[in-house]
Amino acid sequence: MASDGSGVGSGWVFHLILFLSLAVLVFMQIAVLVKLDKSIDKRSESTSISTFMPTSTPDGKCQRPISVTKEDFGKLSDGRPVDRYTVRNGGGFEVQLITYGSIISSIKMPDKEGNLEEITLGFDDIRGYEFDNVPYFGALVGRVANRIAKGRFVLDNVAYNLSRNNGDNHLHGGPRGWSKLMWTAREIVDGVAMTLVSADGDEGYPGEVTTDVFYRVTDDNELFVRFQSTTKKKATPINLTTHPYFNLAGEKSGSIDDQTMEIFSDRYLKSDSDLIPTGEIAGVSGTVFDLRRPTLLRDSLPQFNGSGFDITYVVKGPTGKRLAARAYHSKSGRMLEVFTDQPGIQFYTGNFLNDTGRGGHHYRKHSGFCLETQNFPDAVNHENFPDSILRLDSTYDHSVWYKFSVKR
Repeated sequence: MASDGSGVGSGWVFHLILFLSLAVLVFMQIAVLVKLDKSIDKRSESTSISTFMPTSTPDGKCQRPISVTKEDFGKLSDGRPVDRYTVRNGGGFEVQLITYGSIISSIKMPDKEGNLEEITLGFDDIRGYEFDNVPYFGALVGRVANRIAKGRFVLDNVAYNLSRNNGDNHLHGGPRGWSKLMWTAREIVDGVAMTLVSADGDEGYPGEVTTDVFYRVTDDNELFVRFQSTTKKKATPINLTTHPYFNLAGEKSGSIDDQTMEIFSDRYLKSDSDLIPTGEIAGVSGTVFDLRRPTLLRDSLPQFNGSGFDITYVVKGPTGKRLAARAYHSKSGRMLEVFTDQPGIQFYTGNFLNDTGRGGHHYRKHSGFCLETQNFPDAVNHENFPDSILRLDSTYDHSVWYKFSVKR
């Protein structure tokens, strides 16, 4: 019997309908994915708050989320706005940073009873940091931290004269050093990155230097800071550090004399009456500088006859990350360990403090201590010190780890 062709026609229609249905389904899936991608982009670009989902560690444990929030911190006297970022982990450990001076303005951590408390010295508002921060509370100091003798050095057969702000010497980058400049900030997954471009001739230094500083908070109460710098036009000396003042008993406790300090170093740099290194590296054995075992500051500070520690130690061990110092406060149980990849660490006990800080608290002498990881001071003028020159084809790279914990 001859076919009338109706079976062929209906089959063609069936396949067309099936094809169109599948096309619609594919289009709908693509639309959903595009919408989701835009939502993710919008969330990641938010400048108000970024909260990240927990991730797993190599041992399978779940990490708590790290949050980053941004808020207004007032304006400088010239009207420029200053932002404050708060980085917090799921356990309550918190670090605050401001874009003026790339300053660590606050660190809060719990004690062994779970009480959260401020453990750094600082100010309530931007006015304090702009006009009263002579001690460099929490500041990022550069282009060269610590002192350069007479504010002079010779580099590539050219003599340079820097601004002087510490008697006849240059201290922490000068009167308008990096702690007095505005930084550009951006949020990263677990913290904040800040950038500064320092012009050729800034405070007398050669070379145009671009610096990125990354502040990261971990789930286990560690603040990791990494400095990276490059230079254009000319080589330059560079030596960066952070300058927070710690008091593990709490910022308002008034003294660090009930805290122990341990410095993992056999040697220190001898210095003159202006705290400029003489170039001699001496052993700590038999001196007040011997902190190779935990030492209660109440026992060691009186030996300075009214002053205190302000000395550079040579960090023990090969290059790379090493434990440089450990501080502990038995009553609160708070402990701080400082790791560094730098050759030196400056231990300073706030010998010149006489300031009114956060909450109207009077910061007297020995109200806080600093542990500044860095190259040796005045290295540009000492051939036997580690090289501090950043060349055009190289990158300055310095990391410091502040590990906070509670001993119960």
